[in-house]
Amino acid sequence: MDVGAMADLSQGDLRAQQSLALRELIARLRAVGSPYWDVKLRDVGRIEAIEDVTSLPFTVKKEFRDTYPSGMLAVPMGDVVRVHASSGTSGKPTIVAYTAADVAVFAEVNARSLALAGATPESIVHVAYGYGLFTGGLGLHFGVEALGATAVPASGGNPGFQVGLLADLGADGLAATPSYALLLAERAAADALLDRIKLRWGIHGAEPWSEGLRLKIEEAWGGDYTACDIYGLSEIIGPGVASEWAEARGGLVVFEDHFYPEILDPFTQEPVEEGALGELVLTTLTKEAQPVIRYRTGDITRFLPDDYGLPFRRIDRLQGRADDMLIVRGINVYPREIETVLLADPDLSGQFAIIVDRRGTLDEVEARVELLSLDRAPRREEIAGRLQSQLMESIRLRVTVDVRDPGGVPRQEIGKAKRVFERTGPEDPVG
Repeated sequence: MDVGAMADLSQGDLRAQQSLALRELIARLRAVGSPYWDVKLRDVGRIEAIEDVTSLPFTVKKEFRDTYPSGMLAVPMGDVVRVHASSGTSGKPTIVAYTAADVAVFAEVNARSLALAGATPESIVHVAYGYGLFTGGLGLHFGVEALGATAVPASGGNPGFQVGLLADLGADGLAATPSYALLLAERAAADALLDRIKLRWGIHGAEPWSEGLRLKIEEAWGGDYTACDIYGLSEIIGPGVASEWAEARGGLVVFEDHFYPEILDPFTQEPVEEGALGELVLTTLTKEAQPVIRYRTGDITRFLPDDYGLPFRRIDRLQGRADDMLIVRGINVYPREIETVLLADPDLSGQFAIIVDRRGTLDEVEARVELLSLDRAPRREEIAGRLQSQLMESIRLRVTVDVRDPGGVPRQEIGKAKRVFERTGPEDPVG
């Protein structure tokens, strides 16, 4: 489904499509003969319309681990053509399985995401997400191919080699985490390759990022670069659950023909008022191998007004995770609130770390940042003082700001960037 086809879909047709998909899904799960699904649906009544999704029980991540490796399957293992996994505690990952039809949907929603970001069948897309068991690299890769474009499967690491490929192959699109997109831009500048690189757009996700970081990335690539957000979870399908449209930035289009969204109060599990923040809950309408009903993502967002040109609802940029909230001296703080202040400062590079020091009687918070360039070093104390004042005004919490020289905050070349660290001993947790 291209952008034009999405625009032509009416709300009524979408609701009818969702209702049919939900009825068929529940009927199939009841017939599968799985102990997991028999128990899960034991108290569920008749399902007629998509609105009946609220009568279904929630699913939480612990269920994936409790049923490891294949207890949540709704098809025979012989029908599974691919397995992905996300990192887990105690060495036990979260396993997710796909039929051939699931793989086709995975490619389709990523092709849509790429098209919304600016890709065309003539595009060359540098895919710098990790390949392998994680869903990011292969998800975007097959999306590129489904679109008819050219994929460069660069994966993560080795930024010097990657910026050389960007220059030599003439990629117009970059698929990478926001932190890695910024790192590549820094390396391209250091290697004097920015003038040879022809990137026009990027699609970035897998880690929370703010509008401030978007501006840092776009500036780092020269100003003509458009950075778009993409959202997904391995438990649902991987990247491609929702994506930002370059023509209507500021929210992510949820592909509701495949994934039904709700936003609920994380404590009461009741729907929030229109436009209010809450926890995103997702139901897979078309997943065959491992469907998920009312999955509590833990991600905090809100629905945005739907008058932007497409029939699918949009969610706001993620505000954080319900379980990421920091409680410091009785004050509730989301790391995103600190990030927003740090990334708005024109004197900083965009690289930062937040350290919560738990060693004393009262917790202390440090924001470790770095200068955009050395010529700003004489104003180091001024910059630190300004940021401390802004943070106090914004979050009502004293934050110590450590302003370091360019390169003073360690980079992460592979995987999701870690921004928040806890200090419980003498060692520096950042490194």
